[in-house]
Amino acid sequence: MDLLATLTRHGLLSDADRGRATEALAAAAGTAPHLVLIGKGFVREEKLLPVLAEEFGLELVDLTQAKIEPAVLTAMPQKLIHRKNLMPVARNNGTLIVATGDPYDAYALEELQTLTGLHVQPVLAPVREIAQLIKAHFGVGGDTVAALAEEAKDQGEIELLEDIEADDSELAKQAQEASVVRLVNQILVEAANERASDIHIEPGEVGLKIRYRIDGLLQNQNLPPEINRFQNAIISRLKIMARLNIAEKRLPQDGRIKMKVGGREIDVRVSIIPMVFGEGIVMRLLDKGRMAFDLKNCGMLPDIYGTFKQLIDRPHGIVLVTGPTGSGKSTTLYSALNEIKDEATKIITVEDPVEYQQPGISQIQTHAKIGLTFAAALRSILRHDPDVILVGEIRDLETAEMAIQASLTGHMVFSTLHTNDAPSAFTRMIDMGVEPFLVSSTVEGVMAQRLVRTICPDCKTAFVPEDDELPLDFPMKKHGPKPAADVQLQQAMVEMMGAAEHTNTLWRGAGCRACRQGGYRGRTGIHELMVNNDVIKDLIVQRVNAGVIRLEALKAGMITLRQDGWRKVLNGTTTLDEVGRVTAGDIS
Repeated sequence: MDLLATLTRHGLLSDADRGRATEALAAAAGTAPHLVLIGKGFVREEKLLPVLAEEFGLELVDLTQAKIEPAVLTAMPQKLIHRKNLMPVARNNGTLIVATGDPYDAYALEELQTLTGLHVQPVLAPVREIAQLIKAHFGVGGDTVAALAEEAKDQGEIELLEDIEADDSELAKQAQEASVVRLVNQILVEAANERASDIHIEPGEVGLKIRYRIDGLLQNQNLPPEINRFQNAIISRLKIMARLNIAEKRLPQDGRIKMKVGGREIDVRVSIIPMVFGEGIVMRLLDKGRMAFDLKNCGMLPDIYGTFKQLIDRPHGIVLVTGPTGSGKSTTLYSALNEIKDEATKIITVEDPVEYQQPGISQIQTHAKIGLTFAAALRSILRHDPDVILVGEIRDLETAEMAIQASLTGHMVFSTLHTNDAPSAFTRMIDMGVEPFLVSSTVEGVMAQRLVRTICPDCKTAFVPEDDELPLDFPMKKHGPKPAADVQLQQAMVEMMGAAEHTNTLWRGAGCRACRQGGYRGRTGIHELMVNNDVIKDLIVQRVNAGVIRLEALKAGMITLRQDGWRKVLNGTTTLDEVGRVTAGDIS
């Protein structure tokens, strides 16, 4: 078939694009033409596949809900599953129904028919869905593990990996086996492509477990059982990549891997800790290609963004961002620096470690072993005539005092603290040993934040919830206690959304291919911004607890994390369940 002519006839390819598409096909001779056109962006896959199905007389199937019987898988040679990206979906008597993403490859179907002795009936499906189904049934790196198993039959020394003594050269040699290298690479690439922020490799009594943290939640990855035989080789390979001591298995180690995936530069921070059944590894993936440090895209609603912008534009003082690990604190601070960065401003950061290198900003990485701590770096930074200083984290009294000293001498200081809410930041610094009057006079504001998953835009649907489905403090709740603050909040939300009266409509994700049936894709922030004022300053000097400060901040108009989450539920960004999960401890 003349694919370009067919696409032009269906209105999917313009005459102007047809010439360029012809050149692209000629340059990629040997590759399936529809895959070239999709890869080059001439036509979207969901538009092209129905045309191919019609032209080839194939059924177009949705594999996202496919349930495959084990007997169907045993009828299929694994080498064709991985090599030709063919996936059996059903078997009816002597007919094997097989999903393919390349209807042009008739030879693969003929080979399959010869090997199985069954009549092969092809159906058409997206290549990515076939790959996901293969991964679900055969595990991450299933083809490589199969190759490793074959090598193990021929080369018995791989069976001895668990019993090898800590000899550097021998361990290094075995960890550099081509198949082990391919398997580890597959694990890393799969995580990067799935937008994972962390990879957890966990040895257990029954074998190795691999989990990816995607959009803040850990997701277990299916693995072929043979992978357990190569646990030590995988760990040794990762140690080599992170430049760690592969012979040391008794002490924790930390390292770093730099790599490129699909042209994107990714930094991987590696932490290895000895556990009961072996060494556990957690890798934090920092995908520089996907990071955009823009304060307006951090999820702040206009009122919070405006107030926070006023805070960071001040000439001196301290602005703190608080929250647990992985709540987006570093992203918010980098975005704030980019917001105020210009040729007339000298910005210096001291971090542990430097996660993202930013042009126009001087960055220092701490090195505690040689005495370069946060406090020591701050002491030297002040001699470099900075205007703005970012301290990665205030961990101790010495660092806190140096940050306060910097702000008192006319510098703007940004930093982070690990507290659950904004008011607790003041009492946390006092607990470190800082004098209350210094805290009250230097800390201009505190931003507490969390990350919530956002509704997938491709399957976002509206619904009207029943009253008993709504939390007691949700602004739409009709029955139950309604504090005056919540009534004011609801009115503020209505004004923010530009509606004359509030509707009863909320949104959720129905689940689709794009979000892998989860209903969520990506994350955004919810924020609690507390601005210091004269009344709060007096309370801090009096050493009152965080609850009293919180009540005063609420009187002054502070919107809590949970309330800001409800605002994002009402404007269709996230869901009731997601805000409830993240702010379960914020009910007051």
